[in-house]
Amino acid sequence: MTYLAKPKLHHPSLQRNAVGFTRRDYEGAISTLCAGCGHDSISAAIIQACWELDIQPHRVAKISGIGCSSKTPTYFLSASHGFNAVHGRMPSVLTGANLANRELLYLGISGDGDSASIGIGQFVHAIRRGVDMTYIVENNGVYGLTKGQFSATADAGSKSKKGAVNTDAPVDMVGMALQLGASFVARSFSGDKHQLVPILKAAMTHKGASFVDVLSPCVAFNNHPGSTKSYDYIREHNHALCRMDFISPRAEITVDYPPGEVREVRQHDGSVLRLRKLPESHDTGDRVGAMNYLHACQARGEIVTGLLYVDPEAPDLHAHLQTASVPLNALGERELCPGGAALARINAGLR
Repeated sequence: MTYLAKPKLHHPSLQRNAVGFTRRDYEGAISTLCAGCGHDSISAAIIQACWELDIQPHRVAKISGIGCSSKTPTYFLSASHGFNAVHGRMPSVLTGANLANRELLYLGISGDGDSASIGIGQFVHAIRRGVDMTYIVENNGVYGLTKGQFSATADAGSKSKKGAVNTDAPVDMVGMALQLGASFVARSFSGDKHQLVPILKAAMTHKGASFVDVLSPCVAFNNHPGSTKSYDYIREHNHALCRMDFISPRAEITVDYPPGEVREVRQHDGSVLRLRKLPESHDTGDRVGAMNYLHACQARGEIVTGLLYVDPEAPDLHAHLQTASVPLNALGERELCPGGAALARINAGLR
C-alpha cells in the first residue's frame, strides 16, 4: 500500500513543547481511511496527548494488529518505534517488547474485531498480567476492511448495512477490563476531543495496564437499507467492468457536554448513541462501584464515558515477575549467561 508523505518543512512560528517538538513532529503519513472516520479523530487525540505530555517520539513503541484501527499507527508518531502484528496477536507482541525494554511507552492500538474476537484470549491475559501499556480499542462494531459484518461488540438488535439484525449479545470490553483487574479503565467517544485527550494523557502516564475503549463510528457502512443509491443496489443493477467503491465524504460527528449529563448523538445512518459522561462525584477508586454503575447505565440504554476506575498503586508485570531494573537489551553476556553453576541452582530450586 502506498502512503502519501507530508512535507518535512514546518513553519518556524509553530509552538514547541518542553522537549522542543511542534505538534507536526508527532504526526505520521496522510490517512487513507474514509473521510470522516472516527479513527482519524483518535489519531489526532493521540498526537495532541503526546505533544502536551512532552513525550519524545523515539521513546514510544506503537504495536497494532490487523484492521482499520491497526492501520492508524501509520498516521501518528512517525518517528517512534512501530510493529504491525498479525490479527489478534498485538498483546503478546507488546508483552514481549515490554519485557525486553521496560523504558519505552507502549501504545497498543487495536479494534473491536482485532481484540474482541480472534484476539480476545490475548486481550484477557495481557490485562490480567498487568502489562505496563496503554491499550486503545477503536470500537466501531463492524469489520470495516471486510465490508461491515457485525463484530463481537455490536449491540443485539442493531442492523447492518444490508439490513440484517444482530441477534448475538455484545462483548463489553470495558466490563471485562474491570473484571480482569486493569488498573486504569476508561471509555470515550472519538468526536469528543475535550474528554478523549485528557483520558489518553492520564492513561499514558499511568503505571500498569491502562485500557481505553473509544467509540468510533464507521462512516462507510451506514447506507440506508433499500436505497436505490446504495452500493449494494448499484452493484446488483449495473454491468460493471470492475468492482470498485466510492465513499462519499461525511461530516465528522462531534459533541461536548458537561460531566454527569446525557447527550443523544445521531449517527450518519440515523441511529442514536446515548452518551452519559461520568459525574465529577464518581469514585474512580471503587472497582465494584464502577461495574455496578456501568451495568445500571447499560440497562437504561446509555453508554458511559469517562475514567471509570484507576488504581495508582497497582504493580505491573515487571513487579510480579521481579525482573531486572535494567532493560534486557542493555544487559551484558555476564548477566544474561551466568554459567552452569547458576543454572544448576535454579534447577535445584525447582525440584
